[in-house]
Amino acid sequence: MKKTTLLLLLLLVAMACGVKQTQSMVASGDYDAAIAKAVEGLRNNKDKKGKQDYVYLLEEAFAKAKDRDLRSISMLVKDANPRNFEEVFNTYVQLNKRQERIRPLLPLKLLKEGRDAKFPFDDYTDQIIDSKNALSRYLYDNAKGLLGTRDKVNFRRAYDDLVYLDQLTPNYKDVRKLMDDAKFKGTDFVHVYTKNETKIIIPVDLQTALLDFSTYGLNDKWTVYHSNKQKNTTYDYAMLVNFRQINISPEQIKEREFVNEREIVDGKKKLLDARGRVVKDSLGKDVMVDNIKIVKIKINEFRQFKSAQVVAKVDYLDLKTNQLMQTFPISSEFVFENIYAKYRGDLRAIEKEYQPYFRNRPVPFPSNEQMVYDTGEDLKAKLKNIIVQNKFRK
Repeated sequence: MKKTTLLLLLLLVAMACGVKQTQSMVASGDYDAAIAKAVEGLRNNKDKKGKQDYVYLLEEAFAKAKDRDLRSISMLVKDANPRNFEEVFNTYVQLNKRQERIRPLLPLKLLKEGRDAKFPFDDYTDQIIDSKNALSRYLYDNAKGLLGTRDKVNFRRAYDDLVYLDQLTPNYKDVRKLMDDAKFKGTDFVHVYTKNETKIIIPVDLQTALLDFSTYGLNDKWTVYHSNKQKNTTYDYAMLVNFRQINISPEQIKEREFVNEREIVDGKKKLLDARGRVVKDSLGKDVMVDNIKIVKIKINEFRQFKSAQVVAKVDYLDLKTNQLMQTFPISSEFVFENIYAKYRGDLRAIEKEYQPYFRNRPVPFPSNEQMVYDTGEDLKAKLKNIIVQNKFRK
């Protein structure tokens, strides 16, 4: 009984909070949020006495929202500005959606007044179709006008309008063809190439990997990168990856010799007292303790080492003005290292983490070309970071 009473009390409190929240929405002019809240409250047991506040609030919010929207449409139509077509269309759609949200709940009774709540619905079909047609004509004509200019920003605006028009009215006139035209005209084409100012040959595979933008995952809507110039394409920008310096260290083998000592437990031994006699426990048994032993190992360690550093710069060029826009330094380093070792003595004197070096063997040093190529992944990551953070067109 106590649990049931508590549950009912909680439901009443929640309902009261919901009603107050809905009242606040109506008072602040947030009518559609109030309608959504009231509809949610009336979805179950709509005819209960406790739901009457929601019915009154829904009736009030609907009337005020409809009045506001119709006055807004009237003002927009009188303004006679084609830019208002979209707002007029969206408002008619909103008027219809609002009715359809309430319709499944009808009728809603006002018990004290002995009547049904009033929701004067209208058929907005003609207005929706007419305003959509007017908006479609405006979007089409405006996009064609923008495509007649020489401004890439206008081409991009035209493309976005045409995409919206195609969603609004599929297969409208030649919209698909105009979309392709706007996409091409609005795209910045960038020619990407490399230049080698060093005295060392840059591996072809490295240059190919750097210029393969399909692996960069940039997904830039309005920028296309080409490493090979294509016919019938006017390039807006160029990106030059200029290799300035390549430093390769000599092949080195460094040797060091060292001795390691450790105390280890080597089995058990009998505990002796100061007189050299075996210590007994309370049961008369010999007391056994760890047998501590010092072990040694002598190690000859060999370290093969070679490093390569590639220093470059990335130039952004405006091909229309033949001006340098920005320059970004970029560098990468790759280190080849192989450690192997030999030993004499007890393996237990050295940490287990070190012991794999005893299984290693000397290996051939990589060629200079391979070392330069191995800087590639790091160079690609840094080049991608430059492109992501520095767009050609702001």
